[in-house]
Amino acid sequence: MDEYYTKRRRRKPNYPSIIVFLIILGLIIGCISFIFSNKSEKNSKDNLNVGDSKTSETVAFEDTTIHLTAIGDIMCHGPNYKAAYISSSDSYDFSPFFKNISNYTSKADLTIGNLETTFAGKDRGYSGYPTFNSPSELGQAIKDIGVDVLGTANNHCMDKGYSGLASTLDVLDEMGFSHMGTSRSVDEQNTILVKDVNGINIAFLAFTYGTNGISIPKDKSFCVNLIDRDLIVKQLESAKRLKVDMICVNMHWGIEYQTSPNSTQKELADFLFKNGVDIIFGSHPHVLQPMEKRTVTLDDGSTKDGFVIYSLGNFISNQSDVNTQDTIILNLQVTKSGKDGKISIDSFDYIPVYCYNKGTGVQNRYELIDLKKSISDYENGVSSISSSLYNTFKSELQRIEKIMNSNLN
Repeated sequence: MDEYYTKRRRRKPNYPSIIVFLIILGLIIGCISFIFSNKSEKNSKDNLNVGDSKTSETVAFEDTTIHLTAIGDIMCHGPNYKAAYISSSDSYDFSPFFKNISNYTSKADLTIGNLETTFAGKDRGYSGYPTFNSPSELGQAIKDIGVDVLGTANNHCMDKGYSGLASTLDVLDEMGFSHMGTSRSVDEQNTILVKDVNGINIAFLAFTYGTNGISIPKDKSFCVNLIDRDLIVKQLESAKRLKVDMICVNMHWGIEYQTSPNSTQKELADFLFKNGVDIIFGSHPHVLQPMEKRTVTLDDGSTKDGFVIYSLGNFISNQSDVNTQDTIILNLQVTKSGKDGKISIDSFDYIPVYCYNKGTGVQNRYELIDLKKSISDYENGVSSISSSLYNTFKSELQRIEKIMNSNLN
């Protein structure tokens, strides 16, 4: 037994030594882990810093560029809607009017026009000058060629009274148009139309000098935006509070059939620019008036781009006086800086257009003609128009270019 116990004692582990060994081993492992952990963290931070540096150096602020198109007065005299009438279906088709130019109005990011008629309904009786009420199919044809926004504040918006005005807006809503300038309530008048155009938020407003002497009901003074400076400033301030990128205003102003803006138009344009407007689309004269891009200096000394066309002329009508059949499709390129959000008007150009009236009883009586294309086609032998019509188109093109190149000073 003594020998047995003696042997057991000799094989008994040396616990203190083992414990010491394990402690030392743990300390070594801990140190190694600590060293590698710090190195890994440092590398991660270094990589992060390098990445941040690269980001700040290589990621540029992206600019946003859009293309806006504007057209003139959308009118509808008696001969216009009679030419569009289809007796077999007791309906109207205005699409042939626009078939030659629809590619220009449909390809823009946003197209704006001035609706100078009412859609008061068939039961009120369709009529032309002096109090307009048109088939709603005209609105659908305009929608089909890509028009998005319509100004409705003009001297004919009250032609069928308040009910006609309200009915017009109801029809435009049903067709999916955005509109500004006339309203069915105080809330609607105070609600600023804002469109997000590919990331650029644009406020749209419209004002008219009057309503051809047709009284605006006293209890419905909200229904038409008149050119009243207090109202204009109020609506511009409302637009600014919405933090929009730019403001476009339709102005129904000027003197009919004059191809130059008068002093009132010029002074109002200055007033609008000073109060935050970026682009002004003019209407009412029924003929073209010049356009200009300018640098506007604000009260705080900063500058911005401004653009005004004093009149876009008639887009569609039955008028035949000199210059009344001439119009343009205006194109603007606008860019919002990705760096500071500033708006620049990069360029502007136009398509010269002629409202061709073929005469009573002729199929597709009215057609909007792309003048440069038609002239070019004739000169290249790919057009069947007469030499007389070719000369007419050349003459009208010269009229348009003379007006649009006029010096505003």
